[in-house]
Amino acid sequence: MIFCLSAFRRAVAAAGLVVLAVTSAPAVAQSRGVMLPDFTELYDRQSPAVVSIDVTQKVRAPRGMPDISEDDPFYEFFRRFGQVPRPRGAPEREAQSVGSGFIISSDGYLITNAHVVDGADEVKVNLADRRDFKAKVVGVDKRTDVAVLKIEAKDLPRVTIGDPEKLKVGEWVVAIGKPFGLENTMTAGIVSAKGRDLPQENLVPYIQTDVAINPGNSGGPLFNLKGEVVGINSLIFSRSGGYMGLAFAIPIDIAMNVANQIKDKGRVTRGRIGVQIQEVSKETAEAFGLPKATGALVNSVEKGGPADKAGVESGDIITKVDGREVKNSSELPRIITVVRPGSKVTLTVWRKGAARDIAVTVAEMKEETPAAPKRSGTTPKEKAKPNRMGLVLSDLTDEQKKELDLKHGVLVEDITGSVRGNVQPGDVILALVNRGQSTDVRSAEQLNGVLAKLDKGASVTLRLKRGEQEFFSTLRINNGD
Repeated sequence: MIFCLSAFRRAVAAAGLVVLAVTSAPAVAQSRGVMLPDFTELYDRQSPAVVSIDVTQKVRAPRGMPDISEDDPFYEFFRRFGQVPRPRGAPEREAQSVGSGFIISSDGYLITNAHVVDGADEVKVNLADRRDFKAKVVGVDKRTDVAVLKIEAKDLPRVTIGDPEKLKVGEWVVAIGKPFGLENTMTAGIVSAKGRDLPQENLVPYIQTDVAINPGNSGGPLFNLKGEVVGINSLIFSRSGGYMGLAFAIPIDIAMNVANQIKDKGRVTRGRIGVQIQEVSKETAEAFGLPKATGALVNSVEKGGPADKAGVESGDIITKVDGREVKNSSELPRIITVVRPGSKVTLTVWRKGAARDIAVTVAEMKEETPAAPKRSGTTPKEKAKPNRMGLVLSDLTDEQKKELDLKHGVLVEDITGSVRGNVQPGDVILALVNRGQSTDVRSAEQLNGVLAKLDKGASVTLRLKRGEQEFFSTLRINNGD
């Protein structure tokens, strides 16, 4: 499970991942006849720039009625039922937690995790030379879990920023931090994987390591053997709250982009182009005539948005941004969000069996949460027989087309048998894609006629509308009827 442990403050068990104040411990065994690296020089050079962070948070008593006078007639009532009201004027309880961080400039700016200082009333930074400073929280970005602090000091040692893109799986890395309150603890391990996607963390391609990370290490640096910071230790996977060999770090290039924006303008801006996307599977790539499964398939384009104005269409597969390959759908938002709003990017899209370039002006991402899509509320008519894919279809009535703001499509009324693919009753099939060509679906008879001509085991890619969302789904014909 993953714990959000801004170092000791609290452990929140969630879906298997732990957001933590992390540490590391030796995690790699020495092979016979192989010399392990010597980390002593790296520690001597870099540990002075690593700090420990003490956080104080005032919390209200969890029980009782706050601020009720002993003269209040309800005071005795609550006391009898075990809920002793907190007397008016009683001091709030202070909760203490610890984390780690590192200095990025000699004039006192430093970085840590946002969850380390979340809700803090006071933040104190302890330097390696035993000096203590009260820190100001300059800004936090919860979407990437990065926070910038400032202390009033000069001529401080600072870390050297490295390039996480150059990291290779199997490469040695080192963490320095304050696990369980133990200052300047160093642990080592290797890079286990790169570009890890974690639940609800779609803007960060995490670096996975087997460095021992524990509560208190959150916000501390991850170094390569050159002594350069390549990441911020942030999460662990754990069933106990402690180290289990799975640790995750935020790539330093993402963290520095956020930190520099916070320092310069006090907030973080992100780019957007106004498209909904999905992964390109092998079957989907074949249906669109794409040589290999890569890129991001555009489900729908926001009307009047940047991509719409530039000519991007639903069914396009975005394979490159400014010449940089988009290997999977999760890479596209990470590439676009770091683009300065107002800048232009060139999208290479695959459309109708050929690649073309489209220039798009990037807009600023708004932080509001979009409203949940509404259900269409369509009413099924008399059911037809299932087709070769086990789908029971009906034509849309004029009233349904008006309600759904559609010019064409057929309604999925029911599903029989075992349909392999993302489709459910209430979906509207808008188009069929085969060999790179998209054909609008205007009637159930038309679609069933196309399906009848396909071989058993063939794959079909459909463009579907579900509520307010449009997406593609590849289904396979399982019978020969």
